[in-house]
Amino acid sequence: MDSTNFKGAGLSALQKINSNDSPATILKGLDIKPNKSLGQNFLRDNIISKAIVESLDCNENDVVIEIGPGLGALTQYLIGRVRKLILIEFDKKIFNLLNLIFEGHDDVKVINQDAVKFCHYDFFSNGGVKVIGNLPYSSGGEIIRNFLSTPTPVKLAVFMLQKEVADRYCSAPRTKSYCSNTVLMGAKWEIKKLHEMSSEPFYPSPKINSSVISFKPLVNGSFKPYNERVLKRVLKCGFNERRKQMKKRMPIGNYSWDHLCALVGINVQCRAEELDVNQWIELARLLDDNPFKDIPQKDSEIFDVVDSNDQVIKQMDRLTIHREGLLHRAVHVFVFNRFGELFLQKRSIFKDSSPGLWDSSCSGHLDTGENYDSAAVRELSEELGVNSEMELITMLKPTKKTGWEFIGLYEGSHNGPFDWPYSEIETGAFFRKETISNWINERPQDFASGFIECFNNYKLIEDQ
Repeated sequence: MDSTNFKGAGLSALQKINSNDSPATILKGLDIKPNKSLGQNFLRDNIISKAIVESLDCNENDVVIEIGPGLGALTQYLIGRVRKLILIEFDKKIFNLLNLIFEGHDDVKVINQDAVKFCHYDFFSNGGVKVIGNLPYSSGGEIIRNFLSTPTPVKLAVFMLQKEVADRYCSAPRTKSYCSNTVLMGAKWEIKKLHEMSSEPFYPSPKINSSVISFKPLVNGSFKPYNERVLKRVLKCGFNERRKQMKKRMPIGNYSWDHLCALVGINVQCRAEELDVNQWIELARLLDDNPFKDIPQKDSEIFDVVDSNDQVIKQMDRLTIHREGLLHRAVHVFVFNRFGELFLQKRSIFKDSSPGLWDSSCSGHLDTGENYDSAAVRELSEELGVNSEMELITMLKPTKKTGWEFIGLYEGSHNGPFDWPYSEIETGAFFRKETISNWINERPQDFASGFIECFNNYKLIEDQ
């Protein structure tokens, strides 16, 4: 079988490859050998393949990433059904074959990369992405961690995994499979097991069975807000020795263990596997020592009201200033890492302005009598938990887009990690400036308008 015959052939080539010929014959003809180190087991059942793709519920507006397309068992049912299909294939020979097959197909892009290291942030500008894949047993967990750790643009994922791994994602409390990862994923995703499969539909045939599971983001409000860093810490303490009682290992802060258990609604002799996701989240909320964790803002805060020359004329409460559109003062801080990437925060849904939107690394109002420099230092400490040298980049004049704020825009450096209060920030990450520019151009509605003004001014200065 000459692979050059597949040049630009698209769907017809995939259907030919996934015909009734024996897998061994097809692979031999394509000069491809299953790579054990890559965990390659090729799915060879068109009925099952079609059912898996149907689970992704695709339409012509979707952008879809397929991880490890292999010989196109799933790909053949995605071609022509979605706006854009991204195929991530680590095997060089298979990548070359797929590249040949889809030469000239503008709706398909083939990428030769390890999915564990693939950066998906560019897909925020598409309004989200769906992901599907028959994941290699050797790295399936790492791939899921990469694609589904927050923040992520993934709005639905369907993965085939070894049954044992899938069971851990879907397990219930008080079961053997229930673990810290069950809680971490269950706090963010609605997880369903869709299919269970024997080893028969694969070549080479693995020694274990597989399961197909789906991940759908939970809607805001499914659980109370929490700090993921704290949740990971308490889970580690709890599950390190899962058969032992938690009271011997948990960091209880200023609480007594009995009082903490009463607040969470758990037995004082409980073990880690007995707590459900909601109880773990409540435990993390109580043990979060950030002083601002429950204070998104106070309407009664007093700020300086200024005139058109940024001169103080009186003081007024926060609620009145925002309601009446009075001129006042604020700072925004851009924090860059060593790669020149800009940290963005996603504002908590409990914020009174721009809830749930992406914003500067940190920002906030000047307190009465406070200057811009001091406010920038304070906001960086309160919102991100770090101290860093900063310099003033520029001053922005008040407009409707800035919320009628004079803004001092500052720049600083820090590589993380950050410690933010869940009342202020839902999540955050470092983004390439090109990614942010494209995202703003495609979906300005995802951002606080004040940040867009700051970013555009920053780019103008940078380009000079």
